[in-house]
Amino acid sequence: MEREKEQDSTILPVIVHPKASEDRIAGFHGEALKVKVTAPPTGGKANQRLVEILADQLNIAKSNIEIIQGHTSRKKVVRIWNVSPQEVRHTLGFPS
Repeated sequence: MEREKEQDSTILPVIVHPKASEDRIAGFHGEALKVKVTAPPTGGKANQRLVEILADQLNIAKSNIEIIQGHTSRKKVVRIWNVSPQEVRHTLGFPS
């Protein structure tokens, strides 16, 4: 299934902290979500773990989450399909 409509998705800036002591959402830095992952930043392991954490928190399939920028950076941009920006902000606890 090809996803053509961007309005069916939410764009989320994320700052990832690899090799952390635990996997968790660690708060916010401006509009970016901070996520700590225990996985190392090599071989895409931290990216994979980020997707797993977000999918679990949002109760959606991992296939609905796509890293669209920053594959080799701590600063990433993630697209979340079929979840409204309001749902993402509410579920992940963004400040009002």
